[in-house]
Amino acid sequence: MTHATMFDLGPQARIVARLAAGVPDARLDDPTPCPEYAVSHLLGHLAGLAVAFRDAARKDLGPTTDTAPGTATPSLPVGWREELPRVLGELAEAWRDPAAWTGMTRAGGVDLPGEIAAAVAVDELVIHGWDLARATGQEYTPDQAALHASHAFLLAAAEDESRGGGIFGAIVPVPDDSPLLDRAAGLSGRDPGWTPPTSP
Repeated sequence: MTHATMFDLGPQARIVARLAAGVPDARLDDPTPCPEYAVSHLLGHLAGLAVAFRDAARKDLGPTTDTAPGTATPSLPVGWREELPRVLGELAEAWRDPAAWTGMTRAGGVDLPGEIAAAVAVDELVIHGWDLARATGQEYTPDQAALHASHAFLLAAAEDESRGGGIFGAIVPVPDDSPLLDRAAGLSGRDPGWTPPTSP
């Protein structure tokens, strides 16, 4: 990515906020395509990453940008139904500043160029939006600019031999003529056909 490829993260952030609003309390303990996460953990992760990548865009480095993912199972913030859409909106607004896409920043305890941090942020929104929609039975059509950026990021990561392939887990092979969202899900280590397990 280069500075010339700036785009608005707002549409995808709003889609994720809508999905979160559609989650009933009764489904918070349901499984998701992320084996370690229930729906509540996934929502907590989304809230945390929105804050982290908001602050990464602002170059406001500190505890929110220094904590590596996976250090603890994310918890659902009190008042998350109000907080999550708020921080998602702040994330999108922060990345509308051209300065966010330039220079170096930090997220997840890793120093990286601003434009790469933006790619990671949008990939998180696209893939975890898919996770949330699948886990809760909601329709999901990601923002197309965000989806293309996510797929390009995942494909580049998969082709980077120094990283050993996929960044989220073993890549799931998906036919080349599959929808782009399915191909992105496969590159992220997810089975595009995943559905919640049925109760006995």
